Amino acid sequence: MPNKFSEFLTPDNAVLAMIDHQTGLLASVRDILPETLRKNINGLTNMAKTAGIPSVVTASLSEGPNGPVSFEITDVLGNDVINRAGEINAWDSPEFKAAIEATGRKKIIMAGIVTDVCLLFPALSAVAEGYDVYAVVDASGTWDEVTRDATMLRMSQAGVKVTTWASVLAEVMNDWRSNKGYPLGGVLGDHTAYGLVYESYLALQPLKQTEA
Repeated sequence: MPNKFSEFLTPDNAVLAMIDHQTGLLASVRDILPETLRKNINGLTNMAKTAGIPSVVTASLSEGPNGPVSFEITDVLGNDVINRAGEINAWDSPEFKAAIEATGRKKIIMAGIVTDVCLLFPALSAVAEGYDVYAVVDASGTWDEVTRDATMLRMSQAGVKVTTWASVLAEVMNDWRSNKGYPLGGVLGDHTAYGLVYESYLALQPLKQTEA
């Protein structure tokens, strides 16, 4: 019988939570190259928008040192940001938790800056309340690799599914023949080296039509 560890994401059963991807915190990230992190964040948010997955964006102390949410996120997901009153753990924010609950979805695709606080704490809290959390570690970031690795271990021990944004995209897509198949393939191509494969395929399409 399937359990939560063998169930798959779909566009209809998941919600995206982007936690504290703020300019001040992003500047502190050292476990992944800045340009790679930005590309991964863009890929994840565009995946959700393309697949029609609802999203919840939150920020901590946005008027203080943490800074505002990166415009690259709000440009894709919109300007509706939950600015928390002071809670470090986003799950402790009534507004954030209510926004997740309002979707009626139990699978949370979650990313946060920094990984060992802004992602870890709400991931643990959500799992404790029966949610199925997918922690997207390559769209998250922290001070160093040791901190990231320790956090991944702790999340795994608690039942959080540690994953990457491209894996989430493929899981959501499921089948190239779906109505979101090629649009999602385009997102993957725009943000990874798969773009060369996708470009080669698209270049052949006029030729195939001519031959037909």
